[in-house]
Amino acid sequence: MSGAVDLSALKQPAAPAGDVPGDHAVTEANFEDRVLRRSTQVPVVVALYSQRSPGSIELVKLLEKLVGQGGGDWDLATVEAEANMRIAQAFGVQGIPTVVAVAAGQPLADFTGNQPEEQVTGWIAAVVDAVRGKLPGVGASGEADAEPEIPEDPRFVAAEEALENGDFDAAIAAYQAILTAEPNNAEAKAALRQVQFLSRVQDLDPGAVAKSDADPSDLDAALAAADLEMFNQQPEAAFDRLIAQVKRTAGDDRTRARTKLLELFELFDPAEPIVVAARRKLAAALY
Repeated sequence: MSGAVDLSALKQPAAPAGDVPGDHAVTEANFEDRVLRRSTQVPVVVALYSQRSPGSIELVKLLEKLVGQGGGDWDLATVEAEANMRIAQAFGVQGIPTVVAVAAGQPLADFTGNQPEEQVTGWIAAVVDAVRGKLPGVGASGEADAEPEIPEDPRFVAAEEALENGDFDAAIAAYQAILTAEPNNAEAKAALRQVQFLSRVQDLDPGAVAKSDADPSDLDAALAAADLEMFNQQPEAAFDRLIAQVKRTAGDDRTRARTKLLELFELFDPAEPIVVAARRKLAAALY
């Protein structure tokens, strides 16, 4: 959810939708003060629950217990989703309970559904560690009113560390976990495609291009050669090789060549001139 949610609309308070019991209760009327402003000092864990869901009530009680033991490193906001639909919609809530950590006015991490106390405690610890030294109320030094740095999403940090260690499987699993929770997370989608590509090319034959050039009818060789050319930062050569395969093949082979080409397109911004040009060539080859 990091970076994918715009909470700015909730800075304009709506009429209160009814009191929600508890010291940490938040409604649309006080969301800006209790969540957005407060999150510039410490991370705020927003728990969206329903009175009709006993499990979500249990989770809220657990969070209330944990925040009392937290030493002030984080704060809690409990939101009755049905009475505060604009908040639920702003977070893109798809299930109850949903818990979102907000730091510096932006969603940082989230989970949906009941979790054991040990996992909730570990999740909160990861959130606090991610912002330590970056928010004034969590071990930071300097002026209290300094502009807070938006902390990194700990899920992305874990994926990037796995990649740095050469553990492609762990990095892929980390990005896929993010997408399971947030199917529309564009950053995770792009990162996953890049890591899957890097994982795929690790075992490529350095002679793949020469092999394909020697036998243009060998589709498997052409697919491997295109990957190698892309890895060697020769995207136009990779695109042209696959478009040539689309022209000369039919049926399943043409589908394989086209699918590979589209996969390579996704490694770039769709507006990149080389991608736009290659798409035109592909269209001509198909029709």
